[in-house]
Amino acid sequence: MAEKVGGHGDPSAEVLVEAAAAFGLLASAARLHIMWALSQGECDVTHLADRVGGALPAVSQHLSKLKLAGLVRSRREGRHQVYYVDDPDIVTVVRVMVGQLTARSHQALAPVRRLHEVGG
Repeated sequence: MAEKVGGHGDPSAEVLVEAAAAFGLLASAARLHIMWALSQGECDVTHLADRVGGALPAVSQHLSKLKLAGLVRSRREGRHQVYYVDDPDIVTVVRVMVGQLTARSHQALAPVRRLHEVGG
């Protein structure tokens, strides 16, 4: 029997495999950037490619993988396919991870900035 930690039992093997697959997809900097952009709001592939600085075919391929994994959804608006993340938990995971790492990188640079300010 799984020991309870923090009020929760261990997840099933299936859940762990699914989570590892989702994190594996997000281990790509390009896909993580796409997820970050989509966590800010929906977008079509052309605007998304411009925003993340990727080639249209590459961004489209990343979106297909994310969609297949259920991390991203799409809907048709006229001739455009609009992509979005409709799972608030996925949005939270992406925002927290990127936000924390951004804050850490700013903290790591703070001593260097102070050194430059005092003429070091």
